[in-house]
Amino acid sequence: MPSVPAVPPSPPSPPSSRDALVAALRAAGCVFAEDEADLILATARTPAGAAAMAERRAAGLPLEHVVGWAEFRGLRIGVAPGVFVPRRRTEFLVERALAQAPGARVVVDLCCGSGAVGAALAAGLGPVELHAADIDPAAVRCARGNVAAAGGRVHRGDLFEALPGELRGRVDILAANVPYVPSDEIGLLPQEARDHEPLVALDGGTDGLDVLRRVAAEAPRWLAPGGCVLVETSRHQAPDAVAAFERGGLAAHLAVSEELYAHVVLGVRP
Repeated sequence: MPSVPAVPPSPPSPPSSRDALVAALRAAGCVFAEDEADLILATARTPAGAAAMAERRAAGLPLEHVVGWAEFRGLRIGVAPGVFVPRRRTEFLVERALAQAPGARVVVDLCCGSGAVGAALAAGLGPVELHAADIDPAAVRCARGNVAAAGGRVHRGDLFEALPGELRGRVDILAANVPYVPSDEIGLLPQEARDHEPLVALDGGTDGLDVLRRVAAEAPRWLAPGGCVLVETSRHQAPDAVAAFERGGLAAHLAVSEELYAHVVLGVRP
């Protein structure tokens, strides 16, 4: 009777795509490797696409730039390489703006980056006249896609110089997420921000308040009576930021979220 050749044992199953992605991301130092792998798999159209996205993430590209969007107050905000990624702590700025001016009808998102703040304000307020502005052309292109659903207009230029003159004295909410990192602290930022986000969106000058002071000085000319301007800052900068608003003739105070480690200075035109 002829012998029956032995059947070789089956090779061990290769790791699943998710396992491989998690391992690659964890090896690159991604703290939330499992969550990031799930997000990449949900976004990629093919396994090869997922592998390529994981490789870019492992190389240090911000996850939001890898997948092409960031979540902000329940919205999916498109982001592109070279555009500032909206932070969760900035949701507190939106929250305070909505609480201060729930009936706002004219909204400006200054230093808009991706336009996340403007889009979130429009979503919270309903129909508004929405304007956004940024000096960076990549940000302007990105923001146009994110505020289009709200009928927003995006302008390119340096702070208020970008805005249509017809807005003077009409703005109910002026949200200005200005850069506030002191110049000599840029090198201390996480690599994702330092290497992949525009310097103009991070560097606030010697003490971090250069742009904030310009906004505080000019904002009263653009606000409607009772209109408000809001900026994000750090804990140690907050007293000087409040003082800058008061020098501009605004009634100012500081709002803090310990949970989000967020500090927002709010100024109101009397």
